[in-house]
Amino acid sequence: MDELIDILDDMGNLTGKTAMKSLAHAKGWFHPTIHVWLYTKDGKVLIQQRGKDKDTHPLHWDVSVAGHIGAEEDIEVSAIREVEEEIGLSISKMDLEKIGVFKSVHKHRKDLVDREFHHTFLCELKLPLENLQKQESEVERLDLIPLIQFSEETRNLANAKKYVTYKIDYYQIIVKEIRKRL
Repeated sequence: MDELIDILDDMGNLTGKTAMKSLAHAKGWFHPTIHVWLYTKDGKVLIQQRGKDKDTHPLHWDVSVAGHIGAEEDIEVSAIREVEEEIGLSISKMDLEKIGVFKSVHKHRKDLVDREFHHTFLCELKLPLENLQKQESEVERLDLIPLIQFSEETRNLANAKKYVTYKIDYYQIIVKEIRKRL
């Protein structure tokens, strides 16, 4: 689905310009996104398998919830909206814990370049996996795996064909930040 998004400079600052998401990807313009990593107090992390029809990384495992921030949309409001849309979970701003903003560049092909700043949050998952409802058009599957397994599988991107290939240090930060909360 195409949507109007804010365009950022290469430092993550608003430029005052907006564009449709498809144009931002075609031109390789930086834009803001959200990542929400859900975890359980018993040391598990929720991962989603991207839909088979996604333009980028189809069927790869990814962050619990991710999405683009609409033009002029509040970052936390965007995170709450995306969590509701993608996994059917209602959360509030108080449930979100921001752990950072991470610059990411993925050149998929000449006319599709993701240049994003991921506003990244943690959120405790308090419901069983079976209570979540995945968005059929976006999400193939959801899985709740032990944090140690996730750490091992993303270390050195040994499973590059399984997971979206973010920088190794990004995955390490996620694991470290979740461990702090267990």
